[in-house]
Amino acid sequence: MITTVLIFIIVLGLLVFVHELGHFLTAKKLGMKVEEFGFGFPPKIWSKKGKDGVDYSVNWIPLGGFVRIKGEDGQNRDDPDSFGSKKPWKRAIVLCAGVAMNFLLCAVLLSIGFMIGLPQAVDQQALEQGLVEDYKLQVIAVYDDYPAKEAGVELGDVLLAVDDQEIKGINNLLDYTSSKIGEKVQYKFERGKELVTQEIEIIDIGEGKGGVGIGLVETGIVSYPVHQAVWQGFKLTGWLTKEITFAFGNIIKNLVIGKPAGVQVSGPVGIAVLTGQVAKLGFIYILQFTALLSLNLAIINFIPFPALDGGRIVFLIIEKIRRKPVSQKIEGLIHTLGFSLLMLLIIIVTFQDIVRYSDFFTNFFANIMR
Repeated sequence: MITTVLIFIIVLGLLVFVHELGHFLTAKKLGMKVEEFGFGFPPKIWSKKGKDGVDYSVNWIPLGGFVRIKGEDGQNRDDPDSFGSKKPWKRAIVLCAGVAMNFLLCAVLLSIGFMIGLPQAVDQQALEQGLVEDYKLQVIAVYDDYPAKEAGVELGDVLLAVDDQEIKGINNLLDYTSSKIGEKVQYKFERGKELVTQEIEIIDIGEGKGGVGIGLVETGIVSYPVHQAVWQGFKLTGWLTKEITFAFGNIIKNLVIGKPAGVQVSGPVGIAVLTGQVAKLGFIYILQFTALLSLNLAIINFIPFPALDGGRIVFLIIEKIRRKPVSQKIEGLIHTLGFSLLMLLIIIVTFQDIVRYSDFFTNFFANIMR
């Protein structure tokens, strides 16, 4: 349990620290005075003023970091080294830099993963090129009202064999089951550390093809030479950005029109629990999980909502159109309201996470009290 908490702190700290580092570097590059760059959140453990005039600090709450830029809230507009005195496009670069760093972190982590060997769905080309190790046929769906559901097949089961015949791909499996329609065959699965054998009847699932009502995906540990790994890492980051953006769009749309979100949303507590589950799988899975969290953080921060980087950019666009800034008082009020709504959402999601993972917390506190 303690290991889970430590890994969670390291992962979340890295994501927020990298984000703030983007703001820090671009602000200095564009001539803005950075007053403080802190690792973690106050109260302070240690601080020292650098030769560049920045107060570098280490703080007790190790969940990321922060940057204080002179005039970032609109004050000191007349000072040439303040955030507020710079042109809108320069301020936009500083605001976008944190998001860009999270995108970059995701791509770098995935690239490293592909050099080591990253778990993912595989295709025939990757198999033929010998880039795949630990090949598996994994169950990703068990459909209602089909024999597999009645037999107790579960999500995550790994199919090892059918009638003691090794299966070499989905097409190979389909060829075999299509020749056994109406018969019962023996499926052998790996479920965690257990071997599970189920006798399941093959039925016609359409067009003369036989099956039992499961969805399968071919997975494996995929690795590439260094130059290809970098390309694959950045390419996968682009594809995931598109998919996650569409997913967020659907969630927001459903919430606006009063429909269920369609997915379970997790807050810090849920992410901490998931971190512990991923940690049990090994380092490469933590690496992959951290990359996905970094990408999610980037996309969420770029949503045009008050208090987020995307919301602040909206005010810069309005300023550019109006040719004068929005009243500092009005903008501050809107950001405060947005921040309050975000905090309320986090509290609600956190409560749901605690209820959802109640067993985890029961075990956690039981171990502490021993």
